[in-house]
Amino acid sequence: MLDLAVLVLAGFVAGALNTVAGGGTFLTLPALIFVGVPPVAANATSAVAVFPGYLAGAIGFASEIRSLDRTRLAWILVASVLGGSVGSFLLLVSSNEAFSFVVPYLLALGTLTFAFGDRLRAWAVSRGGARRRGVFATFAASVYGGYFNGGLGIILLALFSLQGMRDINLMNGLKNAVSFVLAAISVAIFATAGIVSWRHAAIMAAAAVTGGYLGAPIARALPSAAVRAIVIAVGAFMTVVFFRASLS
Repeated sequence: MLDLAVLVLAGFVAGALNTVAGGGTFLTLPALIFVGVPPVAANATSAVAVFPGYLAGAIGFASEIRSLDRTRLAWILVASVLGGSVGSFLLLVSSNEAFSFVVPYLLALGTLTFAFGDRLRAWAVSRGGARRRGVFATFAASVYGGYFNGGLGIILLALFSLQGMRDINLMNGLKNAVSFVLAAISVAIFATAGIVSWRHAAIMAAAAVTGGYLGAPIARALPSAAVRAIVIAVGAFMTVVFFRASLS
């Protein structure tokens, strides 16, 4: 019962956070490891659990996505597919020990990216005069997302700003579309490899969808600074916990 409560609570809160600010991975991955799922399988299962939300987000911004030049959109999606595939295969060849070693650093990177996301986007806007496609940068971000997607949303928003985009609705829609493509590739690869704990994924996915639907109004009612502070605090706490575990 404790394991079930942890999975449901983590999935619900992660769904609400992802709808408003992102950072759900900071909850889903540690929760899965806590209930006994091996680290590599936990990361794969977490990717499956948050998969449905990305599609809903992309559909919500469909009109903005269609406004983007089709050739440019195609390049972005192709780079996302290739990068996501590479990242997912890197996870498959990682041992639990190797992944456990690198997770604290990935959590720290994701937390810092989230904490300084506004400054990162502002820097990207100041640097982004030209409409560069940034295929390699999109590929690199997608490799990261295929391996571990904590903080990926902020990285993508900054990347799109650097490429000259200014419409935040378009950027958010494209972020969700790229995240969905990455998740789809990851789910297919992880499922084929047989490393997904489907029972845990189903429980957490149902809770995440419910959290995204019911929890978003509550999260939106909170000051944005409070929501960001919660995500950063959770990310920092989990980073410390995983660093201590890796040293023990």
